[in-house]
Amino acid sequence: MSARGKARRRALDILFEAEQRGTAPEAGVSSRRASTEQVINPYTVEIIQGVVAEQERIDEILSSYAQGWALERMPAVDRGILRIGAWELLFNDDVPDGVAVSEAVAMAKELSTDDSPDFVNGLLGRLQQLKPTLLD
Repeated sequence: MSARGKARRRALDILFEAEQRGTAPEAGVSSRRASTEQVINPYTVEIIQGVVAEQERIDEILSSYAQGWALERMPAVDRGILRIGAWELLFNDDVPDGVAVSEAVAMAKELSTDDSPDFVNGLLGRLQQLKPTLLD
């Protein structure tokens, strides 16, 4: 797994944990830094800060295009994967669109249900097609 792949995975872990505990994701970063010797990749922090900063807009977009699925009904892991993928796709110009989608699908294959990779691919693929109109 690439350094960015590991950073995405760590960001997902922190976002998932924060959602489950009802805490701020930034607190998860701070507690990891305070309680371990583990170095947190700067890209992990960038993802978390980006998702938090744009979460309202990301959730609105995901809700609009997740046909038949409310965000609350999605598995929490899928929500986190989709938020990271949507942030990379729509708000991070350093990541090529295809990479953002394929990395999200890869995380869904590894970490979620059998149906999740197709769902993640379909939803993020749709956002990729609509990207020019979504951020006007």
